[in-house]
Amino acid sequence: MPKTMNGALIEDFGKTVVAWQRRHGRHALPWQNTRDPYRVWLSEIMLQQTQVVTVLGYYERFLARWPRVTDLAAATLDEVLAQWAGLGYYSRARNLHACARAVAAQHGGEFPATAAGLQTLPGIGRSTAAAIAAFCFGERVAILDGNVKRVLGRVLAFDGDLASSAAEKKLWDRATELLPEHDVDRYTQGLMDLGATVCTARSPDCLLCPVQPLCRARQAGDPTRWPVKTKKLKRGRRENWWLWVENPGGHVLLQQRPATGVWAGLWTLPMFDDEAGARAALPGASPETLPRIEHALTHFDWVLHTLRVQASEGMTPGGTWVAREKLASYALPAPLKKLIEES
Repeated sequence: MPKTMNGALIEDFGKTVVAWQRRHGRHALPWQNTRDPYRVWLSEIMLQQTQVVTVLGYYERFLARWPRVTDLAAATLDEVLAQWAGLGYYSRARNLHACARAVAAQHGGEFPATAAGLQTLPGIGRSTAAAIAAFCFGERVAILDGNVKRVLGRVLAFDGDLASSAAEKKLWDRATELLPEHDVDRYTQGLMDLGATVCTARSPDCLLCPVQPLCRARQAGDPTRWPVKTKKLKRGRRENWWLWVENPGGHVLLQQRPATGVWAGLWTLPMFDDEAGARAALPGASPETLPRIEHALTHFDWVLHTLRVQASEGMTPGGTWVAREKLASYALPAPLKKLIEES
C-alpha cells in the first residue's frame, strides 16, 4: 500500500528493497542464514563502527572459543578483552561480556525474543535490539544504524539535523512507517546491504540502486547532501611515553589500565605523561629510543614514544612481569601488539 510522508508518495519501497536483496544482496556472511540470536548479536556488536572485512576473523575466533552465550558468560573479562584486542572501541567488549552474563544469569541462557526485552540487556541499544528481533524472531520493527540512516535520509531527502535527538526521533518514525508487512528480516538486511555496497557515504552508485526512482536526494541531484548532521567532532592530540622494561629472563613489565577511559582494562607498558617522567623512573639508565607510533582514535590523534631498557635496580615503574611468549594471551592494544611483533 502506498505510504505518504513529508508530502512525497513512496510506493512499495519495502517490496523493492526485499526483491533487490533476494537477487543482489549479501547472503554468504557467516552470521547470515541463521536465527541463532547469540550469533546475530555477536556480529551486530562487532560490526558497530567496524567494517565487515575486519570483523570476519574476530567473529570466527570468538565462536570457536565460546560457541554458546553461556560459554562466553563463563569467561573472564581479561580473556574476552584479549580476544577483542585490536578490534577497537573496547567498551563493546566489556558490554559484550556483561550482556552474556546477564543472559546466562537472568534469562537461563536464552535471549529475550522481543526488541523491547533485548534493550534491557547491557550494550544493546534500540537499533541493535531491532536487528536481532527482526533476524531471529521476525518482529516487525525498524532499525536505524549508520547505513540505514544514510539510505533513508537520502530516499526521503530528510532535512532534519541528525545531531538533534528530536530529528532522529522523526527519522525513527519514518523508518517505522516504511516497514513492509512481510519479510522484515530480508528488508532489514536489504537496507544494510544498500548502505554498505551501493548508497555509500562519499560515492553512492545511484545507477545500481533499486530505489533510485523513488529517491528524493537523487532527484535533487546531489545525494551526498544527505543525511544532514552538523555536529563535528573536534579532534585533539595526545602525547605519552611508554617504558619497555625487560629483565634478563625475557619478561616484559606490563601495567593494567584503569577500568574507565581509553583502553580501559587493557594491559600496556608503563605509561607517562612526558619524557621527563619516564626517564625519572629509570635512574642512571641509558634507554634505547624506538620509533614513535602515531595512533588515530575517534576523538584524538595519539603519539606514543617508547624508551626500551634492560631492568636494573632502582627502577620504579612497577607492574606485572610477563614472559614474552605469553604476551599474546594478554589484552594488549593494537599499537602495542604491533610494536612487540616488530621489535
